[in-house]
Amino acid sequence: MAEQLTGLAGDRALLGRTSTAERVSDILRSRISEGYFPPGTRLSEDSIGGALGVSRNTLREAFRLLTHERLLVHELNRGVFVRVLTVEDVEDIYRTRSLVECAVVRGLGEPPYPLRQLAAAVAEGEQAAVDSDWKAMGTANIHFHRELVALAGSERTDELMRSVFAELRLAFHVVDDPRRLHEPYLARNREILRTLQAGDRRGAARALETYLADSLERVVEVYRRRVGEDSAP
Repeated sequence: MAEQLTGLAGDRALLGRTSTAERVSDILRSRISEGYFPPGTRLSEDSIGGALGVSRNTLREAFRLLTHERLLVHELNRGVFVRVLTVEDVEDIYRTRSLVECAVVRGLGEPPYPLRQLAAAVAEGEQAAVDSDWKAMGTANIHFHRELVALAGSERTDELMRSVFAELRLAFHVVDDPRRLHEPYLARNREILRTLQAGDRRGAARALETYLADSLERVVEVYRRRVGEDSAP
């Protein structure tokens, strides 16, 4: 916990002069997504509030916002914890992803499409593979899907999927095998990009639908085993 708090102290400058619960929740959401606070970690009001230099009321409001996003859970008489997803949660996250991401791609309209950021995310993942930086590869893969969603040009959809992707990272941190989770999909990311560059949104949507179904099967297989191991006596 000391290392995590040191990192949070460095985030203090991000709050500026007006320390709002929204800004605090943004910082904590990023830290949770990055794995600084793994699933199951108890979050200390005193320690985190002190590291960020915010009041207890501000921090509690930030906790409330993140609980609403299903990243945290409050346990009576025990405190606030980073949520540990169930297998059913993971399956529901993928259902949401399939509904939203595939609909975005199918609804793109006439080409050409603004694919610069999507291409950058693909290149980011490929460079991470060259560097054998598997955690960075996982982050790049999330960036790829976030940029796919951004093609819709909808702030509401972006906000919805920001929370979904943050929840998804909770599952990835439990699995803790980013190479196995993400490396097989690098080539598929590149292929979806090429298909969109060719103007074939229907083909890209079909490829994405299969991609997400395969990813769900792989993640659930490993996640179920890891959750079972962690709960075994």
